[in-house]
Amino acid sequence: MNPVVGIDVSKGNSQCQAFLDRNQPYKKSFRFAHTEEGFQSFLKILQEIEKVSGVRPAIILEATGHYHQPVVQVVEKHEYLLMVVNPLTSQRAKKAHLRKVKTDVIDAFHLGDLYYKEDFEPYKQQAIQLLNLKHLTRQHGALTATYVQTKLQFQAVLDQIFPHYVGAFGNLFSNASLTILLAYPTPQSVMEVGIEPIMRLIQEKAKRSESWAKEKAQKIISAAQCSPNSRVIYDSHFITLHMLISLLLELQEHLSHLEQEIDTLAQERKEYDLLRSVPGIGDKIAATILSEIGGIERFDHAKKLIAYSGIDPSVYASGKFIATSNRITKRGSKRLRRALFLAVQCGIRKSVNQQLKEYYDKKRAEGKAYKVAIIACTNKLVRWIYAILKHERPYLTP
Repeated sequence: MNPVVGIDVSKGNSQCQAFLDRNQPYKKSFRFAHTEEGFQSFLKILQEIEKVSGVRPAIILEATGHYHQPVVQVVEKHEYLLMVVNPLTSQRAKKAHLRKVKTDVIDAFHLGDLYYKEDFEPYKQQAIQLLNLKHLTRQHGALTATYVQTKLQFQAVLDQIFPHYVGAFGNLFSNASLTILLAYPTPQSVMEVGIEPIMRLIQEKAKRSESWAKEKAQKIISAAQCSPNSRVIYDSHFITLHMLISLLLELQEHLSHLEQEIDTLAQERKEYDLLRSVPGIGDKIAATILSEIGGIERFDHAKKLIAYSGIDPSVYASGKFIATSNRITKRGSKRLRRALFLAVQCGIRKSVNQQLKEYYDKKRAEGKAYKVAIIACTNKLVRWIYAILKHERPYLTP
């Protein structure tokens, strides 16, 4: 016998259908909650199937973001063979049926039936260290997006309250700059307080010389003198500006903490230094690529890593027609794909990566569009990364 249990995972609970062998469902479908009691009942069913069939059952389920992780942890803890199916694969199998029916019971049945029709590879869990790194880099990306949006909102409000303040500091969003605005948000408040308190506050926050702080304070005074309508300001603008500055300072603190944690985790992996040996791949990009790829042993060929990155070309042919202009599939990890694009753009800019820049220029000389050339360079970069990680050798500049 070749028993299997198909699991349709949802938030907080799962629906299961057991099979003793192909076309031999075992009893009715059952549901269990993602609680200690629920998992115990699930394990009892697995033990019952093993007793009846004489073989430990395999487990097959569909990847569902983070909802399937508790089930994966329990299954791996008890050393059952596990297969995690790409949702696209399971959806394609469901479409093979004429009737359009969607229930948890039917989905669990289809997953169990799919086990006997396809040749799936056992699930390879990433190391806890890499999973932690992935969670931190993804959280950093989400917070960065929030930070950028907050900066745009902040600038829109500042343009209405204190339009000439922008040139006072080289970095408008530095801690010293935001602290000054938090204390003196309008041209009127700056003119009333004078240069001395502003200079002392700048020196305290920036930890710079007195002459540097005095120069910045003078620029702020000049900006206040140039600003029109210094007394006609809506109260709502004060509230919004104060809220946005507080949010920016808090986000900066969180991002700084995340970057420290990411760097600490990444430094423990030898792959981190190998990736950074490629010109154009900096610390953040290297950490993202490393966390999204996981262990390179998950891929037995560079083409599989390319497909996982979603930069492989789609193929369309029907009858005598063969498409000559195909887009990339954009499947797999979009975060990995974005990090690779950034690495390529950094590499070809100012010829940081001379080999990649020459390849890009070659593609452009062949008449390729900018995006096509970038994708070609990304494809080449992925092959380099695969070879570097597989053979554990750093990038060698030709």
